[in-house]
Amino acid sequence: MRLIVARCRVSYQGRLATELPEAVRLLMIGPDGTFMVWSDGGGVKPLNWMAPPTVIEERHAEGTLSGLEVRRHKGDDRLEIAVSEVLSDVQHELDASLGLEKEGVERELQELLAGAPQWCGEGLRLVRREWPTDIGPVDLMCRDEQDEWIAVEIKRVGTIEAVEQLTRYLERIRLDPAMGSCRGILAAQTMKPQATVLARSRGIGAVEVDPAILRGEREPDLTLFAA
Repeated sequence: MRLIVARCRVSYQGRLATELPEAVRLLMIGPDGTFMVWSDGGGVKPLNWMAPPTVIEERHAEGTLSGLEVRRHKGDDRLEIAVSEVLSDVQHELDASLGLEKEGVERELQELLAGAPQWCGEGLRLVRREWPTDIGPVDLMCRDEQDEWIAVEIKRVGTIEAVEQLTRYLERIRLDPAMGSCRGILAAQTMKPQATVLARSRGIGAVEVDPAILRGEREPDLTLFAA
């Protein structure tokens, strides 16, 4: 991650034209080509940004950074940054492999389901918690009654983003020929209907789990089946 604190002017050309007057700002350049312009008063969103894939070209005058041009590979979007003074220009390597540590409901659900994985699917048995992949750990890795691998991702709320995350994990896991048939299950306290539809379309199981039932504080609701 490259962080540049500079006095600069920022112009954007694309769907519309905007300009930020000269001021001291933070320019953040991610290793994937993400580019963001920040100020102290910008709140939680950058003043301007461009998502990857991007092309970033630098201009220098007498060995000092004097400008940047950021543009998309496709389209006409372009950011022009005219730099009059560089106050700081540093680069840091961040830990990309460590995900957010789970807290609260998700952590409790992981602990409860690790002790009773059959709530995610009949006959499941736990192999390991926090199964590592090169893009982050899967919450639970299990085997089913046929000894097939099952990756379980646990969320407080099952969303489309959670399905996408589990899909990416499965893609990485299946690169190992011994785990090429690994299936996925998304377990959540509450499952969004759209997430359930997307999960099933990708062959991923979607189950709702109740922490109170897992803790033994109440019995599961009885389900009646019509003949």
